[in-house]
Amino acid sequence: MKYTRLGSSDLTVSRICMGCMGFGDSTAGFHHWTLGEKESRAVMERGLEKGINFFDTAAAYQGGSSERFLGRFLADHARREEMVVATKFLPRTDEEVEGRVSGQEHVQAMLEKSLTNLGMEYVDLYIYHMWDYRTPLWEVMDGLTRVVRQGKARYVGISNCYAWQLAKANALAGAEGFVPFVSVQGHYNLIFREEEREMVPLCRHDGLAMTPYSPLAAGRLSRKPGVSSRRMEEDSYAKTKYGAGREDDAEIIARLGQVADRLSVSMTRVALAWLLGRTTAPVVGVTRGDQVDDAAAAVDLDLDLKDAAYLEEPYAPHPLVGVMADNRPV
Repeated sequence: MKYTRLGSSDLTVSRICMGCMGFGDSTAGFHHWTLGEKESRAVMERGLEKGINFFDTAAAYQGGSSERFLGRFLADHARREEMVVATKFLPRTDEEVEGRVSGQEHVQAMLEKSLTNLGMEYVDLYIYHMWDYRTPLWEVMDGLTRVVRQGKARYVGISNCYAWQLAKANALAGAEGFVPFVSVQGHYNLIFREEEREMVPLCRHDGLAMTPYSPLAAGRLSRKPGVSSRRMEEDSYAKTKYGAGREDDAEIIARLGQVADRLSVSMTRVALAWLLGRTTAPVVGVTRGDQVDDAAAAVDLDLDLKDAAYLEEPYAPHPLVGVMADNRPV
């Protein structure tokens, strides 16, 4: 495994971040294909064996059971100071808005709940899961600053936002003395490259870490057309993200297979190697030990410029999908 600094923080992270959305009680949340605790622990143990020290989860994953599985596993198998744990919080609920719960109170309550789930005194990276259009940005930034000063979060990051929103938030942090965001977790992979328009240049200019999610497009960049998996069959949300662009993406996936065959490696390794050349640490969701092995091996694969250009050439603009399509101002 290789390691790097997470943006301007002092956190040293593995180049592969283990995404924990696939771990959790399958009856407790939106996804029905998630692993139970025993199976989740086996996959996480393989991650530790491969040198992964960066784990990403969220309060929203399977009713908090993903956080609980991760916390119990790390308590049994790792030294806390050697791990980098990230979790995320959602915007205020309708009930909180109607009850006039402030942004500061919401951030505090959500973090306390996550810390209880994880069984930890602090998280290394606390991530604003998606932009809250109904809560003043000042309140969110103030709330995040408070939990950092309490020692309950070391750094803060953001996910699912526009570049202008991130720039605005960090400008406010500079003006008000709030803690700034050091990382952004956006939707970015070979068949969805809209982050390159504004977010990638912003992060490069300001020294922000990029930890993209869905680096393998929910498995579509891991296998040739016609080969399926349980998640590809049952993950209805992923179908809404990638179903409409299937024809536009087919040529890229075909080329990915060609490059992988020529290099005698998996499509997963090539897709991740391409992204590793552009970002800090992709958040790779895994549900099997061999997937962990493949992801870890990608850090040692250096794509040459010709292969990268060959993979990139067919790309066509895509409309926003997933959270970014759903979570817009009204």
